[in-house]
Amino acid sequence: MQYRTLGRTGVQVSTLALGAMNFGAIGRTTQDEATALVDAALEAGINLIDTADMYSRGESEEFVGKAIAGRRDDIVLATKATMPMSDERNHQGSSRRWLVTALDDSLRRLGVDHVDLYQVHRWDPNTSDEETLSALTDLQRAGKIRYFGSSTFPAHRIVEAQWAAREHHLSRYVTEQPSYSLLQRGIETHVLPVTEQYGLGVLVWSPLASGWLSGAVRADRPVTTSRSAFMPDRFDMTLPANRARLEAVEQLAKVADEAGLTMIQLALGFVTAHPAVTSALIGPRTFDHLHTQLAAADTVLGADVLDAVDAIVAPGTDLAAHEKYDTPPSLLDATLRRR
Repeated sequence: MQYRTLGRTGVQVSTLALGAMNFGAIGRTTQDEATALVDAALEAGINLIDTADMYSRGESEEFVGKAIAGRRDDIVLATKATMPMSDERNHQGSSRRWLVTALDDSLRRLGVDHVDLYQVHRWDPNTSDEETLSALTDLQRAGKIRYFGSSTFPAHRIVEAQWAAREHHLSRYVTEQPSYSLLQRGIETHVLPVTEQYGLGVLVWSPLASGWLSGAVRADRPVTTSRSAFMPDRFDMTLPANRARLEAVEQLAKVADEAGLTMIQLALGFVTAHPAVTSALIGPRTFDHLHTQLAAADTVLGADVLDAVDAIVAPGTDLAAHEKYDTPPSLLDATLRRR
């Protein structure tokens, strides 16, 4: 396992981090299975575990808390808030009112007195940067969080938050968690240059593109990934965007074969090769998933392989732009771009 410094914090984290979204109902995993995955990940050298309050409505945090009991100090523990936790309209967002409550709930579920990294899961257009950063700074000073970061923020919102922190003399976001993969390279255009400029640590999610890069999605076989069961549109090969993705996957598979790599090694080695990226979040649901992903821990791609990738999916290109989560609201809602 390799280790890198998380932004400018001085904290050393593994280049592969364990994402716990599949713990609980979403991944249909039990506590024993989750604990076994954590055990194996830690034994392999992973020291960063990332979860969120909304993963299986808190069940993931509960599973993580029980799995790390007795070894909390050896783990860089990260969680997130802001996504809806109930039908109550104020049980979401990044207001002080909700973040204070959400963090206490997360600490209780995790069974700890602090988290190392608390992340705003999505940019909340209804809440000012000053409001959010002020609340997070107070929680940091209270010792409940060590650092805080953002997740899936558009580049301009990352910049705005940095300016707001400086203007109001508040602590700032020290990390960003964007989606990044061989098939979704859009963040190379704006987000990664900004994170490099401000010295942010970058923890990328979905480096296997929801299973597209796991080796299970190929032209000569039916799609049977777990994601395809509850995200059928993302794997419907009658859609032009998915056919374009499949064509790219077939070409990337040839690059992997010629380099003596699995698709997973190519995919994880690609995202961790970018100098702006600190860690790639893997989200195994089974032991087989974990072991095949851990095999990429020491993968280093040569310039020839990276050049071949660029020829298939151009730098800064998203092959499924409609699946992005940082799209400006006005591009999704016509009423916001008309007087």
